[in-house]
This record gives sequence, C-alpha cells and structure tokens, in this order.
Amino acid sequence: MRPLSLTLLALVAPTAAGADLPRSAPEAQGVSSPAVLAFVEAADKDIDALHSFMLVRHGRVVAEGWWAPYTAGAPHMLFSLSKSFTSTAVGLAATEGKLSVDDPVLQFFPNDAPADPSAHLKAMRLSDLLRMSTGQQAEPARKPTEPWAKTFLAQQVPFKPGTHFLYNTSATYMLSAAVQKATGQTTLDYLKPRLFEPLGIANPTWELSPQGISTGGYGLSVRTEDIAKFGQLYLQKGKWNGKQLVPEAWVSAATARQTSNGSNPKSDWDQGYGYQFWRCRHGAYRGDGAFGQYCIVLPEQDAVVAITAGVRDMQAVLNLVWDKLLPALKDAPLAADEGAAQKLAGALKALSVRRPEGKGPGPKVTGKKYMFPANDGKLAALTLERGAGDEVTLVAQVAGAERRIECASTGWKSGRVAWGRQPEQPAAAAGAWTADDTFTAKVCFTETPFVLTLRLKFTGAEVRVEPEWNVGFGPTKEPALVGKQ
Repeated sequence: MRPLSLTLLALVAPTAAGADLPRSAPEAQGVSSPAVLAFVEAADKDIDALHSFMLVRHGRVVAEGWWAPYTAGAPHMLFSLSKSFTSTAVGLAATEGKLSVDDPVLQFFPNDAPADPSAHLKAMRLSDLLRMSTGQQAEPARKPTEPWAKTFLAQQVPFKPGTHFLYNTSATYMLSAAVQKATGQTTLDYLKPRLFEPLGIANPTWELSPQGISTGGYGLSVRTEDIAKFGQLYLQKGKWNGKQLVPEAWVSAATARQTSNGSNPKSDWDQGYGYQFWRCRHGAYRGDGAFGQYCIVLPEQDAVVAITAGVRDMQAVLNLVWDKLLPALKDAPLAADEGAAQKLAGALKALSVRRPEGKGPGPKVTGKKYMFPANDGKLAALTLERGAGDEVTLVAQVAGAERRIECASTGWKSGRVAWGRQPEQPAAAAGAWTADDTFTAKVCFTETPFVLTLRLKFTGAEVRVEPEWNVGFGPTKEPALVGKQ
C-alpha cells in the first residue's frame, strides 16, 4: 500500500495540471483530527467494509486512507457514480453546440425508433433522460442479443416525460449513445482531452455495450483521488487551475434539484435529483454508485469526500459522514495539533479489511484431492497446499483450468484470481482455520466492490464448500458444493 500522504507540514503549493491534489495538515484547513479519527474508527468498526476514504478541504487533501488490500494507485469500479461523468459529457457537448438538452431523443436514433412512436416518446428530450424523468414505468432491459437503444425506444412511455421520476440506468446509456452520435467519439474518448487529462486522471477505463458505446450509467473505473478531483472541479464550479473546464451554468444546473423524488427528511435518496447527481441533506450533493462509491460535495463547507466500498447499506455510510465528519469542518483554521494528527495518520496507515481469524492448525487435509459432481460453478476438484509458515493455497480445477488462490496467514497475498461471476483479475486473499474443521478464505477483487468468502468444512473424506459474496444484485450466497476424496 502506498504510504499515506497525510502531512503535518504547512500548505503545499496548488496542484498543477495532471498532478495529484496538494496535501495539508487537517487543522491548517479548519479540520479537527480527533473528529476525523472518530469517523475512521466508526467506519472501521461498524461498516463492513469501506475500501478507501479521502477528505478534501479548501482544495487540499487533509486525510486519506485505504483499507488493505486496496491501494491508492489501483482503480475502482464506480458503478452509477459513472452517471455524473456522463452528465458532464452531455454538458460539454451542449457547450460545443453538438447537441442541446432540449433535443428530442428520437432525433439521435432514427434507425432504432419504433415504426409508430407514441406522442410521449416523441416528446422525450435529453433533459428528461438527465433528470431520470423519461415517462417510462419500468427500466428497459439491456440484453446482449438486442441493440440497447432499440430496446429502450420500444419501451412503453405511459407518463408524460418530465412528470415521473424513475431511476433508470438505461436512460443514462442513451445519453452516452447520444454523445457518441453527436461527437463521433465514445463518451470515454470524448472526455479524455476535456476532463480526464486536465484533471490528471490517468488510464480511466469504461465498459462498452455490445454496440461499442460507453455504457454511461456504470462501467467507469478510476482511482479514489480521481473521484476527489472530479468533486473538487464541481465544487470550484467547473474551474481548474484558472481554466473553465465545465461551464459554471452547467455545474449549477446539474447539481440543482431538477426533479422531486421523495419526502423523507432522513433519506439522502429523497432530497431531489439533478442531472445525474443526487441532492443530499445539509445542502450537499453527490454522485454515487452501487455498494458504496461516493463523490460527496459540500459547498457550504468547501469540502469533498471521496469513498469507495463494498457495502449493502449505503445510507449508513452517508449517516456516518453527517454524524462524524460534518462537525469536524470548522469555519477557521485550528491550532496545530501534531499529536492528534500523528495519531490519525497512524490509524489511517493501519486500516485493513477484516481477515479470517485463526482458531488452530486445522486437520491434516493438505495434499488431498476432493472431486465434485457436475455443478453450475464448474468446480471439478479442489486441493489444499501448505506454503511457507501457515499459508495455504487453494488449488481448484474450474471449467478445465487450474486456479490458485494463495491465502496469506498474515496480511494479504496479491495475485490474480477468477471465481464464479468474476473473471481473472487483480485480487488479494487471506485465510485461516476459523474452526477445527473449517478453513475460511477471503478474496478481495481489489478493483471492484466484490469480496468472496469461501468456507471449506472438512468431515471425514468430504469437504463442503460454501461460497458467499459480500454484495450483489441478486443472491449473495451460492449453493454449497460437496466434494469427496
């Protein structure tokens, strides 16, 4: 993990184009180190699990941390936080005169339109897509076998566009597709010279639809600091290093309450919706993505909070920000508190996702091969190998290929892992005998929110494998598999 850049020095010079954000001691920017520490400790204790956290005040990073095995240099899936970047692309394309938010959606997709479009479909504009007010009653599917734009336009539009809020990832895809139609570039390529490069966001990646269009509503991966930079750009009303990258009028419109979406005063999902940004309590706004990806902008406090995570309860994370971080932001610089700042820095450096806790040496099963009957996971065989010290490697035969999961007994073992829904990719694993007969492996897919826990229970000549994911859009527990020697 990269050493944390929580300095105790005086202010650093403003960032240059392409550079990381400057760093500062918290108190110099009116931030209480003990209060930030309380946030970090509560997050570490009560939320399973944040992957990263960065607090920016007055344009300077005052606290940052990554829960091992997640690191500062690795990108992270943003899921629906991608939507706010797609919105920015629409705003830039509108500024360049390539499209208008008042343009009818059908204008961009003549070949995908139904033969006899309804009056409501004809009335649907790009602004309706931006506000999640398409008039559709259900989100159109995105199937690999059908053009996504055609499926979207074939969906019934029972409500007048602009009158009915429906969170709709397919609508964001249509915005991305409209940007590509208008500019001749994918949203990713269009944003590179206009947004990513000026902000110093290196190597962003964005998934493509089967039609070769940036997926828009999800699929973007960048670093935690890149999320913070994006939030800082919006906090600065679109200006970066003296240059207006995004028009101030667009920033104001995109982050304003464009649509009402509820009335619960305690819910950050009921405060109104802008152009692919959520309004929040406390005068804040945010982009966010499934399982805890956040770019929270607090204009009244001149602050940005960037978080990546793998959580089921996203409101709990926001509650923690309001309860612990918001009171930490004072109106004026605080007296230097080197001891408190050092204590905070130490806590941030020591963060780790919870690892399996060992209870003993386990049974003598290493080297024994367990065979499995045909199953949906295509797991054919499994063997445990013992490495240096107490390290254990799971050797699995899956779909005709050998897959090795090296589990550190202390810390995390980095490598590349594939399992189930996750293709081979960067991952880190830890493992321990959590009971006399049970070995538990935890695998963090470190560029995603997903963590796999494998519990292997040994009884006589059998092993029972129980896979479980931390989060998912469907069931998180997979069927148990029983293998025999």
